Formats: sequence, structure tokens, C-alpha cells
Amino acid sequence: MVETLYAMAGGQGGAEGGSAFMSFLPLILIIVIMYFLILRPQAKKQKDRQKMLDAVKKGDEVVTAGGIHGKVVGLKNDDKVLLIKVDDNVKLEVDRTAISGIIRSS
Repeated sequence: MVETLYAMAGGQGGAEGGSAFMSFLPLILIIVIMYFLILRPQAKKQKDRQKMLDAVKKGDEVVTAGGIHGKVVGLKNDDKVLLIKVDDNVKLEVDRTAISGIIRSS
């Protein structure tokens, strides 16, 4: 009788192992979908932005995050700070990360 109960418990343990995996399968699928729809494109966008910031050079016309348009006329602090000419006698120092886009290169 004990052997019969033991055999029944062992048989159910194997079935529960399979159903445990099946119960986590939707969670695993959601995580995989979130990776491909959210995390991966965001990482690609961040990499493209970093390439754009690294490509900013003297003579480029840029737009800052604040909407200021100007031309890069100089670089400071190991190229971390850009000197932007906004008007004839107006030059601004902005951090390289404040650049939101390049209008065109000269």
C-alpha cells in the first residue's frame, strides 16, 4: 500500500514539473517581447545619438536641446564643451550632450 502511494506521488511530481514550466511560459514570452519591442530599439537609438554627438565638429550647424541654432566655432575641455556662434557678437558654450541635432555640415 505504501508503495502504491509512493508511486502515485512520484507520478504527480513529474506532471507538476511540466505544468510549472508551462505556467512560467507566458511570463517568459512577455519578457522576450518587451526586449525586442522596447529595450533593443532604445539601445539602438541611444547608439545612433552617441555617433551623432561624436561626429559634431567645428563648422557644423547645430540645434541645442533648448532650440538654439548656431554654428560650432570651437571646442573646449577635451571636446566636451562646444563654442557655438549664434549671432555676430554672440557665442555660447554648451555641453556636447546638449546638442539635439546637426542641421548640416560645412
